[in-house]
Amino acid sequence: MTKRSRTFLLFGLRAASALVAALLVVAGFWSSWGTAQHVVLAKGRDHGTLTVTGCADDVCTGGYVPRPGSAPHAHVTIAESVAARRGDHLPVVLKPGTDEAVRSGVAGFLYAWLPLAGALLLASLVVAGGLRMPRTAWVAGVLGATAMASAFIAL
Repeated sequence: MTKRSRTFLLFGLRAASALVAALLVVAGFWSSWGTAQHVVLAKGRDHGTLTVTGCADDVCTGGYVPRPGSAPHAHVTIAESVAARRGDHLPVVLKPGTDEAVRSGVAGFLYAWLPLAGALLLASLVVAGGLRMPRTAWVAGVLGATAMASAFIAL
């Protein structure tokens, strides 16, 4: 193998690794944004407290007490995977035009960005192995792991 072809192959490997790492982070962001947008851009949306009365089929329902300035809703649903148990009182933001709630506050914020945290953790392995950038990989990995641990502690 000539020096030129080896250089080209090494460049191709690094370019492919960079593309995979970028794709992981973008996919994690995109996956998180579906929920995070309601928590991050909550101004003008209905805020309140959800009291969980029952859970079935990966969805919990309950009564909703709106904050002043928010519209009342008879029954509100929230994904069961946000550590909701019967009798819990959760601060929520409602998705516009629906009765679907997204957990708000610090716990909701961290939970919404959980897919991005996992993507950072995975991308750190690609950055370390394929790009040979250990410091950058450590930063991405520690950021992802810290965000994941914080979300589980907050919930």
